[in-house]
Amino acid sequence: MRLSFLPVGFLLSSLLLLQNAARAQNDCISVNTAWMPGEKLRFKAWYNMSPLWVGAGEATFEVGNTTLNSRPTYHFVGEGRTLKSYEWFFKVRDRYESFVDAETLRPVRFVRQVNEGSIHFTEPVTFDQVGMRAVSPKKATALPRCYQDVISTLYYARNIDFARYAPGSRIPIKMYLEDKIYDFYVKYLGKEKVQTRYGTFNALKLAPLLIEGNVFKEGGEKMTLWISDDANRLPLRINSPVVVGSVKVDLMGFEGLRNPLTSLISRRGDD
Repeated sequence: MRLSFLPVGFLLSSLLLLQNAARAQNDCISVNTAWMPGEKLRFKAWYNMSPLWVGAGEATFEVGNTTLNSRPTYHFVGEGRTLKSYEWFFKVRDRYESFVDAETLRPVRFVRQVNEGSIHFTEPVTFDQVGMRAVSPKKATALPRCYQDVISTLYYARNIDFARYAPGSRIPIKMYLEDKIYDFYVKYLGKEKVQTRYGTFNALKLAPLLIEGNVFKEGGEKMTLWISDDANRLPLRINSPVVVGSVKVDLMGFEGLRNPLTSLISRRGDD
């Protein structure tokens, strides 16, 4: 399983109750209040295997709109790349695209373009919302009623009403990745202030469940994610262990936000 884009971009990567888990799994979020076409987020990743943090990569996430299958569709694009100063160690040029039905907020198409060292491939996936299956070049996979892909998970999770949940609650999501459906969740840890390279924010603190692979040393709640405590729910900072060392990702810039950034306490500026 190749997930090396995730610690750079999410960063993905990324986002989801104990007493309310059954209800949450049966209710697909279909109303968006957090983002809009024209939004662009910029992130930077640092890597360390010692007391020193070294700039390693950059990522951008953009929201567009288009028409697919005669239906209005959101177009999410996530791009991750290593910095030139880091490419002697490992070079990444990845592009992930997700096309999401504007009414249901469920993916209808997903494309991975992977360029990592000597590995290069493109993998398109079509999501059949009627037949409830995902079709890739390798196989067809049955889909649950509520599902997301790697990129759409980020945007879907930004519309979760965390005010419904007490600290310690686990919020589930079913995520499609590489011809499998993963029972993914994020644990809500409560509110706190977080200092990032951009500034200081009022934030919501989360612990996403990691999927064990070639980047994350093990699964579990090892990653910590902070998102803005306002209507935008912007990813602000991610800390995560990887196979060797650890990765830190910070939001460095943005444009086209749907809502005022009321969570920002003070601006620090780029280092």
